[in-house]
Amino acid sequence: MNYEERIESSDLGVINAWEVGRELALKNPSLAEQAKRGELPELGLKGGIAGNPKIKQKKYGCLWYLAQWQGLRSDDLDIYLDREVELVCTRANIKVIFTPDMNKYING
Repeated sequence: MNYEERIESSDLGVINAWEVGRELALKNPSLAEQAKRGELPELGLKGGIAGNPKIKQKKYGCLWYLAQWQGLRSDDLDIYLDREVELVCTRANIKVIFTPDMNKYING
């Protein structure tokens, strides 16, 4: 598939992100195990939590991260493009709100 088919289609690229997560799980099983434990590791997209974060209690992330994380965990893709989803990282105990509103995760 070309770029337009993967990223600019009606799913806004979440299927592509999910597939990337599935591939990443095969290449990096320890990262997949982190995700299966409910951790939100850094994946190169807004939403992951690095190292030992400061006292921040919540942050915003993008739906692409959520899709990639679901693929990494071998979960079915379960995302609504018009809704926010809240998850708490089991390692850092920080709430991440995955949102379709780009302004929230770019500025937050």
